[in-house]
Amino acid sequence: MTQPCIILATLKPAAGKKDAVLAVFNEVMPAVHEEEGCELYALYEDVDGALHMIEKWTTWDLWQIHMAGEPVAAIQAGLEGLLESDALIEEMYGLNVGLEGKAAL
Repeated sequence: MTQPCIILATLKPAAGKKDAVLAVFNEVMPAVHEEEGCELYALYEDVDGALHMIEKWTTWDLWQIHMAGEPVAAIQAGLEGLLESDALIEEMYGLNVGLEGKAAL
C-alpha cells in the first residue's frame, strides 16, 4: 500500500511494572523516531492504565522494516515479563471521510 499505515499497539503493564515499561520506551523511542518512514510514534495511557502506542508510517513497507529492526527487538526484549499479556497490534488505513486536514492522522 502507498497510503500511510496507522498502527495502534495496546499494552497492559503487569501490576507494579508501569514505570519499567515506560523506561523501555524512553530508552528506545529516540531511535524509532529517526527511522525512515516514522511520521508518528507516540505513547498514551488510557483511564484504565493500559498504554497505547499510536504509530504512523509513510508506507506499509517501511512499517515492516521497522518491525524487523533492532529497536523493535530491543522493545520486545525489554518488555519481557512486564506485561499482563501479549501486546495487541492493530493495523489500519484511513478512509478519507470528512474534512481534509481533520479526518486523518
